[in-house]
Amino acid sequence: MSEMRLGLRENLPQFALLVVLNAFVGAMVGLERTVLPLLGEQEFGLSSKTAITSFIVSFGVTKAVINLIAARVSDRIGRKPILVVGWLFALPVPFLIIGAPAWWWIDLANVLLGANQAMAWSMTVIMKVDLVGPKRRGLALGLNEFAGYFAVGVMSWVTGYIAAHSALRPQPFYLGIVIAVVGFAVSILFVRETRPYAHLEAATAPQTTSGVRPSLGHVFYVTSLGNVSLFAACQAGLVNNLNDGMSWGLYPLFFASYGLGVGSIGVIKAVYPIVWGVLQVATGPLSDHVGRKELIAGGMIVQAGGICAARTRHGDGLSHAAGSNYGLCAPDVARDQPRRLPLLARPRLRHWRSALRRRRGLRWARGGDPFGRGAHVRLWASGRQGDEKAEPHASRGPRVKIEHHVRRTP
Repeated sequence: MSEMRLGLRENLPQFALLVVLNAFVGAMVGLERTVLPLLGEQEFGLSSKTAITSFIVSFGVTKAVINLIAARVSDRIGRKPILVVGWLFALPVPFLIIGAPAWWWIDLANVLLGANQAMAWSMTVIMKVDLVGPKRRGLALGLNEFAGYFAVGVMSWVTGYIAAHSALRPQPFYLGIVIAVVGFAVSILFVRETRPYAHLEAATAPQTTSGVRPSLGHVFYVTSLGNVSLFAACQAGLVNNLNDGMSWGLYPLFFASYGLGVGSIGVIKAVYPIVWGVLQVATGPLSDHVGRKELIAGGMIVQAGGICAARTRHGDGLSHAAGSNYGLCAPDVARDQPRRLPLLARPRLRHWRSALRRRRGLRWARGGDPFGRGAHVRLWASGRQGDEKAEPHASRGPRVKIEHHVRRTP
């Protein structure tokens, strides 16, 4: 057996496999992005937007709860078992949607999908952190998020295209069966356990903290009230993911109300996550040169402009105009997300990795709350995938002093 070594190049085959696997994880979410809201309105006859988007709440709350425990359990039993169980949860999802006689079946399917995303996406992230060690984490995690969100976009377009040439179901969801089976098989047969790599890094890293695991309550306090920088990062992620939930649940219905077909809606829905995914690779290195705070603040402004532009465009060119305008909503998280993860992955913060993933789960739960009477919808605060926006990030100006709070953990 070859000696374990940390690094992207040293573990390239396994790292590349995890990137591809995360694309399959993202594809499971993309399976629903275009078709499911239309299915609720047109086939199940639901007139309430709150009822239609209940599947997003089911997804988000489940992912929140499982995020509270999955990462920490993986520290005890390993990453691969959690990854495999996550794919087990995905296997029934397309069958439930295909055969659903009532909408609560769709909600149940999204409970299982939320469990799949919490376990599978989280483990692909943590396993990459284990493999690459302390160097090039920004690039490594940018590639992870690129694969996941690019797959979301591609699958949104593909399912819209299939539905436009057949029906809203079952044909678009046959792909989900293939994706779930392949993801499950790859996880069992080809993915290696990476927890020993984390132990190797811990053994070689200097001990700069007490090494005591922070409690969930302490992490909640630090990230919500105790540190202004962490609070700002969390609220920015929350706002972004509320908008993402709006795009998932309401935009297909909004564009359909203007007479767009499901194929055109699929094109629009694909633009946003594809732009998001592609920019993940570029914005990490960019933030090293220009700073993080400016990109986050600028991205929020761009997001607001993109949503407003998509909302106000009308006429025959609505499909392409709305798609391009809504694509502007992607850059804010893409600018920042690859830079939050590497900080959390630093060796001296290794005891905070699981705890901060649990804090992310709490932010997901907030996203299940009602979002205004005018919207008539419960919005989902995601965390991608994949996507790890509750973790602290470095920025120009005062640095986040997590080490200080770790030392004070009782």
